[in-house]
Amino acid sequence: MQPTISAERNVQRGEFRRFRIGKALIYFVLSAWAMTTIYPLFWIVNNSFKVSRDVMNNSFGIAWNVDLVNYTNAFDRINIGKSYINSLIMSGSTVLLVLIFGGLAAYVLSRFTFAGKRAIYSLLYATLLIPTFATVVPVYELLIKTTMVNTYWGLIFPHTAGNLTFAILVMAGYMSTIPKELEEASFIDGANRMQMFTKVFMPISRPVFASASIFVFLWSYNDLFSAFIFVNKENVRPIVALLNEISSQYGTDFGLMAAAVSLTVIPVLIIYLFISKFIQKGLTEGAVKG
Repeated sequence: MQPTISAERNVQRGEFRRFRIGKALIYFVLSAWAMTTIYPLFWIVNNSFKVSRDVMNNSFGIAWNVDLVNYTNAFDRINIGKSYINSLIMSGSTVLLVLIFGGLAAYVLSRFTFAGKRAIYSLLYATLLIPTFATVVPVYELLIKTTMVNTYWGLIFPHTAGNLTFAILVMAGYMSTIPKELEEASFIDGANRMQMFTKVFMPISRPVFASASIFVFLWSYNDLFSAFIFVNKENVRPIVALLNEISSQYGTDFGLMAAAVSLTVIPVLIIYLFISKFIQKGLTEGAVKG
């Protein structure tokens, strides 16, 4: 009996040791991965408090003397506030339109059965294979004919069209997991289809709406290529296009560039902090039947 107990204890110790080593390795890898993201952000913010000469001479040194001159110049010399407003208007409008039209389309595809439904799904998946660069020329010609070049709509409409497919597929996958009994209960209570969408499906689908909104916002907010082509005038120029202007016009002022990049990241961080708890839930549950 005694040797058997001793052998079992040895096995348990070996399993516990392997578990601790495996867990420590996982934490080490995750910490190293986190540092590759956190440190560049810290490096940018840290250098934003230095003058350009100090950034060039010692970019990895800590800015002990905090100087806000770069942030002042960002608003005075390059009018970053106007570009902020432009980006928020265009990206925010894109998110709103994508959620409205994408949500309605996802609701129809996930809860209705009709002829051609599989063909629509195939078409949506096929559009994901078309690169954005292939659509630039026809989209630009269409914007010229409708006089929307260098206007807010000149970037809102292309971004909305480009992000609709992703939003529809993700939201349709999530809505298809909602129990059928909720629809039946709503019908019994006298709700029509639109009321059912706004009062039942939208509240339940908040996680996937949040997930889609953050991705759509990021893609629209960071789209430098479309901004250069469709809205290249100063009065409607988004903030990502302004960063390129800084690098060419104030190429040696690295402190100003670091401050502008730090200001560019702030809206993304704020939005992510507010809806981060919904993102993982929306993406994982939306992938069950999508």
